[in-house]
Amino acid sequence: MHILLKNVKVIAPSSPFHGQQKDISIQNGIIQQVGDHLEDARATVISGENLHVSAGWMDIFAHFCDPGLEHKEDLYTGVKAAATGGYTTVMVVPNTQPALHTKPQIEYVLSKTRHAAATVLPIGAVTKNLEGTGLAEMYEMQQNGAVAFSDGLKPLQSPGLMLKALQYIKAFDGTLIQLPDDQSISAHGLMHEGIYSTQLGMPGKPALAEELIIQRDLELAKYTDSRIHITGVSTRKSIELIAAAKADGIKVTCSVTPYHLSLTDGQLVNYDSNLKVNPPLRSADDVKAIQEAIVHGTVDCFATHHVPQEWDAKQVEFEYAKNGMIGLESSFGVIRHYLPQLPLEQHIAMLTEKPRAIFKQPQPEIRDGAAANLTIFDPAATWEFTAGHIASRSKNSAYIGTSLKGKVIATVNGPIFHINK
Repeated sequence: MHILLKNVKVIAPSSPFHGQQKDISIQNGIIQQVGDHLEDARATVISGENLHVSAGWMDIFAHFCDPGLEHKEDLYTGVKAAATGGYTTVMVVPNTQPALHTKPQIEYVLSKTRHAAATVLPIGAVTKNLEGTGLAEMYEMQQNGAVAFSDGLKPLQSPGLMLKALQYIKAFDGTLIQLPDDQSISAHGLMHEGIYSTQLGMPGKPALAEELIIQRDLELAKYTDSRIHITGVSTRKSIELIAAAKADGIKVTCSVTPYHLSLTDGQLVNYDSNLKVNPPLRSADDVKAIQEAIVHGTVDCFATHHVPQEWDAKQVEFEYAKNGMIGLESSFGVIRHYLPQLPLEQHIAMLTEKPRAIFKQPQPEIRDGAAANLTIFDPAATWEFTAGHIASRSKNSAYIGTSLKGKVIATVNGPIFHINK
């Protein structure tokens, strides 16, 4: 396999070619040469106006539903969705059937995706069967490829169990991921508790349900001196709590979703079930705070929270619709469109270097002789996101029909080349 990238701008601060227009020759998954005016008669040539290249992007929280829920997504369609969205590495949550809570389940995911367009890294469950009662065999899973630990879409509710888990993962310097939601407070809520929930007559989920869990888990992380990553952060107070904890030396990192930085609870007036997510869409003030925190560096990286739901799970009354939205294919365009004040270099760092640093993954290099792990994109292209751009098995996106900015052209992950049509 020969690929030749022509006149692409390199966005990779650690590379000596950062900021330069270069040609990149790739053969059989290896970067042969980064230079000028390169030629290869056998190569597939990628060229065009305003092409950029960076290290391959990484997502840290997606649901591929395999095993057990393949009618929503499977590992094959999930990988295709990831590559379409520019991702060469994806961490997948353990909320499958059976859950990713033992060594064989971790090995199943790794074996089925070993030679794929996107490297799939399983997140091991913290508790057995995601039941929230007893710890799973985290050390054994870690030894066999689990990259982090979380109960994924089922936030850990017990402070005692969270304490034990944080102590347990210290043995191998692991990281625990928490989706912040106190379900004893938010259990019956359908959307953010505020003026719109009152107007629409829907029970609300107070911001307090998120903020209490964050406050609690920060105290536990401080007590144990262990690593915690909080994902799906969605309120101003949550951001303030995390910023203060970082300043205090607590080992905390955080991520936000594309939809929490771009959409508000006010957009639920049409009862669009694709907007039913957890944590819920928040107020305009919260969205502003999230955007400011991203630009100022409080937020470490992005997480798509790609949660596929089949047609029947969404085309029902809002009350009965399942939570979740797909996000891999639209993520880059959404962030570029709704957060134009975010410098491109910072945006790319939040997709490449930062998530890999948090979860101790090797950093791809753009240099002669390095393994090719690349995303090729046009950060300025404007386009309308349609169902035709979705590679996922499910189509539950609120962005269909929306004009986005920034388009993925192709990815290279070792010998696997994916190009968007």
